[in-house]
Amino acid sequence: MLKRFSVVVGLLVALLAVSVRAEIIEQVLVKVNGDILTKSEFEQRQIAILRSRPELANASPESDVLQRAVAEVTPQLILEAVDELLLVQRGRELGLALGDEQFKSIIENIKKQNNLEDEQRFQEALKQEGMTMLDLRRNLERQMFVSQVQQRDIADKISVTEDESRAYYDAHKTDFTTPAQITLREILIDVPAGDKGVNVAQDDEAKAKAEDVRKRLLGGEPFARIAAEVSDSPSKANGGLIGPISHNELAPALQALIDRLKVGELTEVMRTQRGYQLLKLESRTDTQIKTFEEARDDISNKVGETKMAAERLKYIERLRGQATITFRNDELKKAYEQALAARQKAQVG
Repeated sequence: MLKRFSVVVGLLVALLAVSVRAEIIEQVLVKVNGDILTKSEFEQRQIAILRSRPELANASPESDVLQRAVAEVTPQLILEAVDELLLVQRGRELGLALGDEQFKSIIENIKKQNNLEDEQRFQEALKQEGMTMLDLRRNLERQMFVSQVQQRDIADKISVTEDESRAYYDAHKTDFTTPAQITLREILIDVPAGDKGVNVAQDDEAKAKAEDVRKRLLGGEPFARIAAEVSDSPSKANGGLIGPISHNELAPALQALIDRLKVGELTEVMRTQRGYQLLKLESRTDTQIKTFEEARDDISNKVGETKMAAERLKYIERLRGQATITFRNDELKKAYEQALAARQKAQVG
């Protein structure tokens, strides 16, 4: 278990909405070549990920649960932060930049997508996130650099061969298989159960009612209308409709029963735990397996994504090997080294 991180003091305060000093002396946590990661920048990353954990909503700064959560997320976060700095630096080497017009266009899209076209509401939303327009521009620029560098130096150099695609298809055929599915309609007539068990007369009455319903259905009355009229199942609100559901999800006895039906046919009245039920087979689809040609584009994307992930790690390791990384916080350095060792072990494995 990592020791308590001194760099998260501000994080705990922000999470709990406690007021902080207006003046904050910025602290540098790590320097990567000529770029730095500050305490406040890293805390923003921690806050962003911990916000998604509802169990931390009412956690106090001293609580063990919050400390464990911080210790858990910090190693991977600091590793990813250094990775990002390396990619951003590479972007600058390539001459990438976020122009004013491009930035304005992105902002307009953000406003539209979030219904924040009113400038005051947009500024209030930024304030709630603890950001300024300058912060937002820097974040967008970093995202652009990372995306374009990965596209130019990694993705554009990846190709997927026919042999790789066919090998993937053979090994993952279930991914391209749609199991047999059925859609049913049901009508259920409840049999009340009292303290002394089922009343025989009530049972006989329910069975007779169900048999009468079946006769009406065989006589051509619409299933959905009768289900809405007499069924005691919640599915009555949808005309008794159930599904589509996978054939494999059915109990074996029900599978055998349904397999004997043609589409549109009814079962006999059946006794269930709740009462008397009858089913209609509304539709049936057989198991479908995409051919290699039908799945070719999906396969190419999946193989490409796998190769991209592996090549990205190799690429970042090359950048890391050429970089000078200096930590100003010992605990954060240990967290970084822990995450890096785990990643390298996974690559070897």
